[in-house]
Amino acid sequence: MTAPAGTTLPKPSPGAPASSARPEARSIRSAPPAPRLRALDGLRLVAALMVAFYHFGGRDGEIGQAWGSSPNTQFPTASQLFAYGCLGVQIFFVISGFVICMSGWGRPLRAFFASRVSRLFPAYWAAIILVTAVFALPWVAYEAVSPSDALVNLTMLQMPLGVDRVLGVCWTLWAELRFYALFALFVVLPGANRQRVVLFCAVWTLAAAMAEAANEPLLDVVLMPEYAPFFIGGIGLYLLHLDRRDMTAWGIVAASWLIGQHYAVDRLWHPSGPEFFSYRPSLGIVAVVTMGFVAVGAVALGHLRWANWRWLTVAGALTYPFYLVHEHLGWVTVHVLHRTFGLPSYATLPLAISAMLVTAWLLYRFVETPLTPRIKRALTQPRRAG
Repeated sequence: MTAPAGTTLPKPSPGAPASSARPEARSIRSAPPAPRLRALDGLRLVAALMVAFYHFGGRDGEIGQAWGSSPNTQFPTASQLFAYGCLGVQIFFVISGFVICMSGWGRPLRAFFASRVSRLFPAYWAAIILVTAVFALPWVAYEAVSPSDALVNLTMLQMPLGVDRVLGVCWTLWAELRFYALFALFVVLPGANRQRVVLFCAVWTLAAAMAEAANEPLLDVVLMPEYAPFFIGGIGLYLLHLDRRDMTAWGIVAASWLIGQHYAVDRLWHPSGPEFFSYRPSLGIVAVVTMGFVAVGAVALGHLRWANWRWLTVAGALTYPFYLVHEHLGWVTVHVLHRTFGLPSYATLPLAISAMLVTAWLLYRFVETPLTPRIKRALTQPRRAG
């Protein structure tokens, strides 16, 4: 990282004390590569598995068709715990705030854009094609979207365009894209430093609250009041990763947790629709949200440095493709294992999740590994003069 005069400073270790310089005066534009936080990779997989257990056993709908009855019947006790798995999305958003602040710090806009595109799209395109192809099979009971809608899905803009989704989880990617855009515009483009990041968190928090009060659809789309506190909380945790004595960062995290738990309870305590189970007590929801903040905070403050196993890096790499394909392909897998082969539900569930992890590894090995670096190089290499 560089001070305003260009003096090179070492990057603080996780949870290290701040230097004697005023934090507001530090302009960190070109930090050295940060060591990989393998515990964060493990948390990603935990959050993805939470969502998978929710989709397979914590809600109803199409998965009920796959089981042949409600998951509440298949897992009369466990389904009550699986229902909390939907909060894995909020934990994802906290992790995303941390990671995007870390990866955007010291990068020019072009490099930041290239890293996001090359990370998101290869596995996403493959998942769109794979799910569309599987759902087009005559023996699969689930209806595929139209060819035109499937093509629009390749842009990742199907949500704002009102197009049928190929992947049920893609609504979270639309939230991620809007977060990337806001962070790129107001932090990465002018150059990341602590003061600018703090101002971004403060302004977004206040603007999101105003958007909620205004009940204006356009403001809701841009500012995402329901999800903003989780992204902002992750950013605050990254500031604590740089300096655990940063009281402003502690304030950002605390305010984000307070607002985030409110939205989680408000949206999940008595969810609408018969496909959702509504027996999650508010204290349980608050507890899961709190555990998510605490877990990412433990990584930020260096308390999980001991979890430095190499397999966690592989787990982190599998998380995104697993998250993309598990829901829809899981319906088909559960139907085949449980209703065609007659396996009991408690055997079908781990086998279905294992099958989705294998599918994720195939996408990682044969799609992401070759395509991600090529796309990144194509987007970052200088253009030749005509």
